[in-house]
Amino acid sequence: MDHHVSSPEPAPATHTARLVWYGIAIFVSSALLLVLEIVAGRLLAPYVGVSLYTWTSIIGVILAGLSLGNWLGGHMADRGCGERAAGLVLLAAALCCYAILYLLLVVAERVQQSEMSLLGASFVFVLTLFFLPAALLGVITPLLTTLALRLDLRTGRVVGRMHALAALGSIAGTFLTGYWLVQYYGTKQVVVAASMLLALLALPFLARRRGARGALVGALAGALLISFAITRTEGFLTPCDVESNYYCIRVIDEHDAGKRLIARTLVLDHMVHSTNHRERPDWLLVPYVHLMDELVRHHLVSVQGTALKFFFAGGGAYTQPRAVRHRYPDAEVTVAELDPRVTRVAREMLYFDPQGIEIIHHDARVVLAGRRDRFDVVVTDVFHDIAVPYHLTTVEYARQVKDRLAPDGIYLLNVVDVFPDPLLVKSMLRTLSQVFRHVEVWLERPPTAPTRLTYVISASDRYSGPAQLDSTLGPPRTWYAVTEPLLNSGTRADAVPVLTDALAPVERLAAPMFFTAAGR
Repeated sequence: MDHHVSSPEPAPATHTARLVWYGIAIFVSSALLLVLEIVAGRLLAPYVGVSLYTWTSIIGVILAGLSLGNWLGGHMADRGCGERAAGLVLLAAALCCYAILYLLLVVAERVQQSEMSLLGASFVFVLTLFFLPAALLGVITPLLTTLALRLDLRTGRVVGRMHALAALGSIAGTFLTGYWLVQYYGTKQVVVAASMLLALLALPFLARRRGARGALVGALAGALLISFAITRTEGFLTPCDVESNYYCIRVIDEHDAGKRLIARTLVLDHMVHSTNHRERPDWLLVPYVHLMDELVRHHLVSVQGTALKFFFAGGGAYTQPRAVRHRYPDAEVTVAELDPRVTRVAREMLYFDPQGIEIIHHDARVVLAGRRDRFDVVVTDVFHDIAVPYHLTTVEYARQVKDRLAPDGIYLLNVVDVFPDPLLVKSMLRTLSQVFRHVEVWLERPPTAPTRLTYVISASDRYSGPAQLDSTLGPPRTWYAVTEPLLNSGTRADAVPVLTDALAPVERLAAPMFFTAAGR
């Protein structure tokens, strides 16, 4: 005699529409949670930058909120909560999402006035803005999955389907936001649209229930009040002039004493990149850019009459390529800039004329690896204070640079680090010394207290350069080679690693930027 267990019957056709709607709600709410997670990085960028530590705070806090929401959703389901509860949770999530743009200004003002480290500031931003929306959205999947099981007894299929829809929604939200939404619509519009979608998701759950009209009127009134407050505080005005896949891009006008526009400054995320003089391309106002230019002039003084070849890893404001083309009209200039929108902003707003400059929108290391010509000067200017592309710090990249340098060429890069014990700078010194005969670190003037500085490092096989360098063009400045005092104080050079493609712990070396007051 055969024995078998009968399978549960599928849901009646009358329940199909409700099951489909549950699935849609789970898919869309999960997608919107990941939309908020990706947008969080862009919203925080103008205030604390984007780094490994920032993304750790974002992912950790949102996962914590999601976990709490999942637990609450299961608890609510066991207590008999139904569609009305799901609708109210979605409405609450919509309001919290909408409020992010207002809370951002409130939190930003207080955080910037505090003495918190960048790590602490990142955590406070994310916790205040995104924990509650993540927790509310976390309620939806377990609650609606339980409601679906009351309509369809095939437990395995229902649970598997709902979890799959949640995962697919998360994937869709990630790709849509990263590849399309932020770049074409900006963070403000994305956050507002997410809020509106959540409110629309709530309507079918509330429309057939008593008191639905009151709930909807209350939600609308709350939204209007928040909108009014945001408008009064200009919270809907994004700090970005342009948002790209990589940066929040801003341009700041610089005026002289007579309030005449004389220059414009490029800000990428929260950090000033460079300043372009309106009428004098060779007048370099940012000290580290000026120093790089003077090092090139001093190093190549014997060959200035020849057609020099320059390679710039990173364009930004295109301050240095612009100055080179002005000073050496016969020079060949190649720029590898990852972000085409940065190039467009430089062209349209920063007085940059790209004529005669080869611009390649790709990763600098990939571009340099594909070249067969040699350069007199290679400049790497892509390191922000808390966002360091580690693959451009390694000994392998240094060897690649040397292979593309002329025998008398010079390699220059800037590194933002703390003073007086810059571990990342020391590690870069040790790394470059594996490849180049002469490596020097330069500062305009050593400060008297711990702080954050932009160091310039020069490397070549020709000679080490002078101990002191005075400006020959532009504002009067003096810079000093500080390599020996730097290596003879603080952490020993042999205590920091040589950076390689297999091990480049730049975040650990730059940790004082996050954990100490010097990094602020």
